[in-house]
Amino acid sequence: MSKNANQATFPQTGNSFGKRFSPLSGKHWKILVILILGILAWSATHSFLSSELAPVAAMAVVFLGFWATAVMPEYWTALAFFLVAMMTQIAPPETVFSGFQTSTFWLLFAGLVLGAAIKFTGLDIQVARQLTRLPFRSYVGTLATIVAGSLALAFLVPSSIGRIMILLPVISALALQLGFDARSKGRTGMLCAACFATFAPAFTILPANAPNMILVGMSEAQYGLQFSYFDYLLLHFPVLGLIKSVMIVGLTLLFFPDQLPDQAKHEPEAATPLNRAQAGLIGILTLCLMLWLTDAWHGISPAWIGLAAALLCLWPNLKLTDPKCINQDLSYGALLFVAGIMGLGALISHAGLGEALVQAAGDWINLSPETPVWNLSVLTGMSTLVAMATSLPGVPAVMTPMAGDLAIASGLPIGTVLMTQVLAFSNVFLPFQAPPLVVAIQAGNLPAGSVIRFCLALFAISLFLLVPLDFLWWSLLGQI
Repeated sequence: MSKNANQATFPQTGNSFGKRFSPLSGKHWKILVILILGILAWSATHSFLSSELAPVAAMAVVFLGFWATAVMPEYWTALAFFLVAMMTQIAPPETVFSGFQTSTFWLLFAGLVLGAAIKFTGLDIQVARQLTRLPFRSYVGTLATIVAGSLALAFLVPSSIGRIMILLPVISALALQLGFDARSKGRTGMLCAACFATFAPAFTILPANAPNMILVGMSEAQYGLQFSYFDYLLLHFPVLGLIKSVMIVGLTLLFFPDQLPDQAKHEPEAATPLNRAQAGLIGILTLCLMLWLTDAWHGISPAWIGLAAALLCLWPNLKLTDPKCINQDLSYGALLFVAGIMGLGALISHAGLGEALVQAAGDWINLSPETPVWNLSVLTGMSTLVAMATSLPGVPAVMTPMAGDLAIASGLPIGTVLMTQVLAFSNVFLPFQAPPLVVAIQAGNLPAGSVIRFCLALFAISLFLLVPLDFLWWSLLGQI
């Protein structure tokens, strides 16, 4: 090597050394802050509650902090939780790994397989072609149709990110056909309405979003409670599903007012007939949905219905999924995340941390069997604050282990106490709480400021209008 070549390499080495030992990056600062908060949680719990609960509190703060900030991949945090919990022997293996044993884990697995089948068969493209052929005569009617279709998709596709990724190209093609340009308010409104409509009201549909399944899975693992698909839908869908969907249409008109252009710029793409695989998949999805809706009658868990549908999709002779689907198309990170966060909840419950915190907070939360409406408001407020401080899946992880003690203090049925969490994690304060909305902003090229304002407005309406309406609906159903 020549002298000049040697000289040229030294500045590069020096720069690399400087970068390697430069001040902490934003990611490193987050990790440091989370670890410090964990130490503070350990110290506070040791001082004011119990020395046995201190390591549980520290683990809860650290791992929930990692999940909330996404400072590390979700699967990495889940695996780290399993490792630390087993090395410290803080709980028996059946508690740490209890998330793998719940029906929620298998319902999510089934949803991933169904989503892979929809993509593999091209059924998503077929839906796009058919949608672009619908006659639209007004901007209001277009938004209403989009919201209705987006909500309907939540009954078929369990993954919220999957639904959004299916809808974005469909709605973009539709906006182009109707004559909206790329930066028009009409196009932005159509995309925003589709994303929020397939995400927010879907919290009322049991397998449609991850927090729903985590809540139901933890309720089953810790309290032996099972919520049927139909009962869950009846309890939440009329207010948080239908009425919220109407609110989404109204807010879209308020934030993104526009009118349909006089003439479409492009003719709709010619429809093609369904092939054998697509028709077969539609049959499987239809049967699966019918069985989900009638689970209160036949008593089969939605997880096992979904797993049966997944097995049909994985049957090689039907050719509904890629032969390498299990190895290539499924997100095992999502499965590990769900198992990890439910295992953490089981650990909190096993240690009795929830009971200790409820007893410590009993003086200021002021729960009483004589004030059911106040109790519901306080429980919803607590879950809402947890959602803001952590993430939407963090609500059931933090609140479910305390539900039994909160039920005793409030005099409410434990099922009602658990369901107040839905009022919180279905009401998103800012998009960062919900990865599907972050994906929508990036993939749909949506203005972040407009989406944030839309999100804040929907949060306020839900908190001050829809939550009281939901309390009234629960009262009519005899849940209060």
